Amino acid sequence: MSAAPQLKLMAFDVDGVLTDGSLYYTEDGKEFKAFNTLDGHGLKMLQKSGVRLAIITGRKSGCVEHRARNLGIDLLFQGVEDKRQVMAELLQREGISFAEAGYMGDDVVDLPIMRACGFSAAPGNAHAFVKRHATYVAEQLGGRGAVREVCEHLLQQRGQLEALLDAYLQ
Repeated sequence: MSAAPQLKLMAFDVDGVLTDGSLYYTEDGKEFKAFNTLDGHGLKMLQKSGVRLAIITGRKSGCVEHRARNLGIDLLFQGVEDKRQVMAELLQREGISFAEAGYMGDDVVDLPIMRACGFSAAPGNAHAFVKRHATYVAEQLGGRGAVREVCEHLLQQRGQLEALLDAYLQ
């Protein structure tokens, strides 16, 4: 039985999930990242279906704040050492159980939060140990469509994907 129908909140890591994991620096030390527009639209469709979105990441970057704002994601937690603890506090505040939450991560530091949630996902290029413990492993790579694939998988499991896609044929 899939946890997707009862999912109320889905959270995502950034580096290796919303991006390909590469870190880019200018000569003066400013960091920038590349985000995938297909992933972004998948997030918007999942949001439209009624699932709350969050970003919980270990690094802190201004461009992540900008991307979250661009996507309408107000639950943004950066510079987090204990992602599971932050998720627990968020879920308690929102009145949501771990069984009704999901997390997508790509590395071993993501396992505590992934294993606590009712649904977990990993991109196709995640660490092999992480993929063994994920509920769903995308074929696509981090920053290259994996988030979109996971969003569409969740929407399909919830019976909402067809209606959301058909709306674009109107």
